[in-house]
This record gives sequence, structure tokens and C-alpha cells, in this order.
Amino acid sequence: MKAADLAGLRGRLAEFLEELTPDLGRAERRRWAETYIRGLLLDGDRKSVEPMAARLAVIDGTARDYEQALQQFVNQSPWDERPVRDRLARHVVATLPPGGFLILDDTGFPKQGDRSVGVARQYSGTLGKVGNCQVAVTLQYATGREVCCLDAALFLPEAWADDRARRAAAGVPEGVGHEPKWRQGLGLLARAKANGLSGVVLADAAYGDATEFRAELDREGWTWAVGVGAGLSVLPADVDLGPVPPPSGRGRPPKRPAAVRAGLKAPGVGAWCAARTGDFRRVTWREGSRGKMRSRFAAWRVRPAHGLSAGKAPGPACWLVGEWPEGEETPTKFFLSNLPPASSLVALVRVAKSRWQVEHCYQQMKEELGLDHFEGRSWRGWQHHVTLVLLAYWFLVLARREAEADAQKKGCPGQASRKSGGRSNGSSSAGRAAAPSAAGPSSSRIPTPGAVETNG
Repeated sequence: MKAADLAGLRGRLAEFLEELTPDLGRAERRRWAETYIRGLLLDGDRKSVEPMAARLAVIDGTARDYEQALQQFVNQSPWDERPVRDRLARHVVATLPPGGFLILDDTGFPKQGDRSVGVARQYSGTLGKVGNCQVAVTLQYATGREVCCLDAALFLPEAWADDRARRAAAGVPEGVGHEPKWRQGLGLLARAKANGLSGVVLADAAYGDATEFRAELDREGWTWAVGVGAGLSVLPADVDLGPVPPPSGRGRPPKRPAAVRAGLKAPGVGAWCAARTGDFRRVTWREGSRGKMRSRFAAWRVRPAHGLSAGKAPGPACWLVGEWPEGEETPTKFFLSNLPPASSLVALVRVAKSRWQVEHCYQQMKEELGLDHFEGRSWRGWQHHVTLVLLAYWFLVLARREAEADAQKKGCPGQASRKSGGRSNGSSSAGRAAAPSAAGPSSSRIPTPGAVETNG
């Protein structure tokens, strides 16, 4: 964002932070929070402390040592990020409509060396390969018009969890250890629910393949649609496995049908879909920037059967959605969902394919706000930096909403991106933050299950 645009936003930024950062404590701490966020919002290739401090000192016309002050605020100051993120979540609840999507995902932060907290050679979807990086699990809330990142958890590889000296040097709190990403995701969802968030949970196969993850979503009452790998086993929802045998009077009473025994096989979802070629039909799920997004899909009621060969009973009935693009030899993507049994195919597809907004959010938080630019090594510094980026991004979403509302009142919605005086203009971050809504209000709407749907 240009310095002139940011100057026009200073008043609204101060009001925004007054509402969301009272838990920081002292007034001086809140002032440096505003300064740091202004550094994130300003144009510049790097959003680490040193270049941000240099830009801010020039703009503010001060000889004060901004670099030292910002370093202390983000790396050493003992403020707790959790109350700030909780306030952010509640602010999102009060601002955006209910019934959106809660998207779990993870993103990588490429790093040099081995001293930054959580860094290791590990797979990152950002890199598309194994590389030296940090990885964070994130939770985003998306409606048909906006997307906001609510929370993030730093993934701690096992090598870190087992190295007490390394953990202590990075300031990792006692009790924080290695957890699989799907379990970290459940923690983010639990906090979101406590702050009033609701909606359909979406995640890719890195989460959906975990039987325990899907089972916990069911126990917590979430509606969900998650990707799964081709090898996940399923059985027809109406499969008859026979009754559970009556107690014999010896040992524990039986809990599974007699037909469920070690060695019993079930097809993977890839084989299941490939064997049902005639069920696939063309579905359009949204309007993209290059036209209608469409492919071939089919859906069936199934029971997940992971562990069946070891004698474990299949899970409760749910939907299996398969995607088989034209020109591909076999189906390519698979989803499980507990959407209601009456859901239409188009409704299932639109929900399952609604994770696309997460990439827009990552791109803007990294390219515009420096999410992955933090150069400190500590746990506290990483948590503080990420929290301030989350606030900066939400502020931009709100600025865009206000600019659009102003333009609509004047009867010229096309002018929103050209508003001056700090409202989003074509060269500012606020203007670029509008990208998630480019597909229009219907892009990620949850269709009413069972309703009549039409394809383009």
C-alpha cells in the first residue's frame, strides 16, 4: 500500500486495533502493534523488521530507532497472542454471515539453516517437494465474498519435540510437542467453535485420510467435506454384514457383526469410482476467472472401511464424491462428506470444491503482508508476527468492504477499486485483497441439499 493511502487509513486502523488489541496491555505496546501493522501494509519487497523499520522511519520523519523497538515488541515482549486471535475470530463472527466454510490447510515457510523454531527438511505444498522449511496449519473462514485467516498453529516435527535443548533455545513452551497436523487442525476448530464460528469444515487428503480426524468431526457435530486418497477403503452404505452376535457369557460382549473378521477386503475409492464409469456426469460448480469451472463427477452413499481387513467394523454412512475429468484414464480426486443423504450431486460438488479460496488468502498474506518474511528464530516471535499478519489481512478485507459499500451507495460499483483517500485503489494492498470475491457471491455458497440445481 502506498504511503499516501496508508495515511488516509490511519484513523480507521487505530479504531480497528483499539477494538482488537486491548489485551496487549500497556499503551506503548499497542502503539508498536499499530506501527508493526503499518509496516506490513506498506509497499515493499520484504516485510521483516529491518526493512519495515527503515520505511516507517522515513515516512514518520523520526530518528527513533524503529528497528530496535520493533524487534523488542515482536520477539521479546511477553504479550499473549491467544486473546488477540480470539478477538479476531469473534470480530469475524460479528461481521461475516454464518454458514460459510471453515478451511483447514497448511503452508510452508522456506528457511535457511536449522535454528528457526520448527524448521526441518519436510514436505511443503508451497514448495511442492521436501525442503528446509517451517510448516503452519491454518484455519480460514470463507463466504461467497470474503475469506479471512482466523488462526495458525506451528507444526513441530518429531526431531524438535525430542530435543529439549533445541526447544529451550527457541523458547518452545513446556507441554508443546509433536502433534499430527490433523490433530492440530482439530484444536484450531475447537477454538473457533468456542468463539462462535460455525459452517462446513473443508480439508484435503492430508487430513481426510485420518479416520480419527473424521470421527472427531462427527463427535463434535461438524458438517464436513474432505479429500481422501485413492486407497481409502469403502463399502456400500447398505452393505449387510449380518447381526452382532449375542454375548456368550465369557469375555467382552461382541461389538461388531460376525462377518467383520480379519482378512475381509474392501475396494479403495479409486477402484470403486473406476468401476462405475456410467455414473459420472458433467457438473459446473462455479464461475472462474477464465469461465465456467466444470468436470465429470459421481456420488454414492458408502461406509468407510479403513481397518476392515484387521477386523474393524466400517464407519457410518457418508457420501463418496469422485471426479473423473474428461481425457483422464482414471478418476483423479476423491472426497468424503457427511452432508445430508438428500444432497444433490451439484450441492456435493460445490461444497467439496470450495477450498480454492485458501490459495488466494495465502498468496496475499505472503506476497502483500510478508507472512513468511519473519527472520526471527523464536516461538514467541513467530507467534507474534503471524498474529499481526492475521490482523493486517482482516483490516484489508474490512477496508475493501467499506469501499464497495461506498461505491454501491453512489450507484457505481465499478468505482470501488479506484477509491482514493486510503480506500482500496488499484495499486494498493486493499485493492488486491478483493481478489477472493472475484468469482462472485455464488462461488462458494452452500447449496440447499436436495434442491433443484442447474449446470452451465
